[in-house]
Amino acid sequence: MSPRHLDFGEAGENFAACYLECRGFTVRHRNWRWRQWELDIICEDLPGPDGERDLVFVEVKTRAGSSVQKGVQAVTPAKCRKLVKAASHYLSAMDLWHRPCRFDLVIVNDAGNGMNAEHIKNAFEISDFMGSGNTAWQPW
Repeated sequence: MSPRHLDFGEAGENFAACYLECRGFTVRHRNWRWRQWELDIICEDLPGPDGERDLVFVEVKTRAGSSVQKGVQAVTPAKCRKLVKAASHYLSAMDLWHRPCRFDLVIVNDAGNGMNAEHIKNAFEISDFMGSGNTAWQPW
């Protein structure tokens, strides 16, 4: 990848992290890696009615122009499987399997006049990628 492309992606991730923090999320980690898998942003959502804060794995897609569709299309089933695998290793490494979790997508668009973000909560159903063998204690 060209350095310019990497800089653009990093700027999008920085924008996404600020966007989430401004909406009450607490960022725990950025660019968390386990082997070849990476999670862009790991954060906690605002407390729900039960007082519990969801652990949120956020995939960030940065695009030039104003098309949200391009960002959504980049989250393929193969990419979802990689995110789920990385998240499972994160939960094990941090001993957080007891926490409710979800996967969100933040699409950052730069149409030339500044960045804006589209936040898609529960961007995909984990059961579509995990099969049916999960135990009840797993957050998904």
